[in-house]
Amino acid sequence: MPSRTPSEATMARTVLVTGVSRHIGARVASALAADPEIHRVIGVDTAPPPSATLDDGALLGRTEFVRVDLRSPDVARVIRAADIDTVVHLSLVSGPSHSRTAMKEHNVIGAMQLLAACQRSDTVRRVVIRSTTAVYGSSPHAPAVFTEDTEPVDGARSGYEKDAFEIEGYVRGFARRRPDISTTVLRFANFMGPGVDSPLTRYFSQPVLPTVLGFDPRLQFVHEDDAVEVLHRLAGEDHQGVFNVAGDGVLLLSQCARRAGRPVVPVPSPAFGLLGGLARSAGLVDFSPEQIALMSHGRAVDTGRIAAELGWRPKYTTAAAFDDFLASRGASPADVLGVLGGLLRRR
Repeated sequence: MPSRTPSEATMARTVLVTGVSRHIGARVASALAADPEIHRVIGVDTAPPPSATLDDGALLGRTEFVRVDLRSPDVARVIRAADIDTVVHLSLVSGPSHSRTAMKEHNVIGAMQLLAACQRSDTVRRVVIRSTTAVYGSSPHAPAVFTEDTEPVDGARSGYEKDAFEIEGYVRGFARRRPDISTTVLRFANFMGPGVDSPLTRYFSQPVLPTVLGFDPRLQFVHEDDAVEVLHRLAGEDHQGVFNVAGDGVLLLSQCARRAGRPVVPVPSPAFGLLGGLARSAGLVDFSPEQIALMSHGRAVDTGRIAAELGWRPKYTTAAAFDDFLASRGASPADVLGVLGGLLRRR
């Protein structure tokens, strides 16, 4: 590969962003498109972004949208045709709108195809991968705080966390094969903020919160603004390695409930799992197995590495991110427990 000058090693000229039809992806693409040092931003996804983000340019700005399924070879053609030098991969799905098979194909096969395209490219010199602190799992045997070098005690066994764990394995292989490409993995805590729609935000939007009897897990959040800021920055800088990203501090689930003004209903773990299955089948809240584990054992990570590497800390603490999310939720949703009660009575 040809050598690069220092200025070439730090400036992103043409950036590919995956997952732009989702909230975080659209916001990152918009921030990159507004950066005068970035010449061109191409956003890809399996479906177009909401029409408002394209019609008035308010969100995506000058981002060029290309409809691409990452599981197909089309992404390699986009990278080659546009001379992409920086790839920001944000297309990691965790929600219940996808079947488990479809979710795994999208997450794992899509990442494999993208990395293979980057590996064959003569122009790509920087790859930034969105991952998740869920790769550590949630376990009664886990350490109090995970660092980037901590191995999961029980391993990532199912769903979203297993997909992210597998993707990181492929990323490590890619980095070994192409050491000339700067490769960064960001393990984000659960996103929180006014625009975030996730299993946790849907859970905390319910008027009554079922909890696992005998457990009060520690939770960490990262505000969407901080996530966008660090992704924007790392699209233009070389910082190789794995970094945890979370707001300072933790909140107990009981503290979250009090801040939200929501009563809690402790239920035994098997009953919580049953409620989770019913809620998921009704499209109300995603209580997946990994979600239930988090609501039992919690998870906290150390963020010292990214602070030392970038000289950067999130503007929002975990508590401030959660409070900003609460401030954006004015209306009370329908009573999920009433719906679940009806479902249980029909069984």
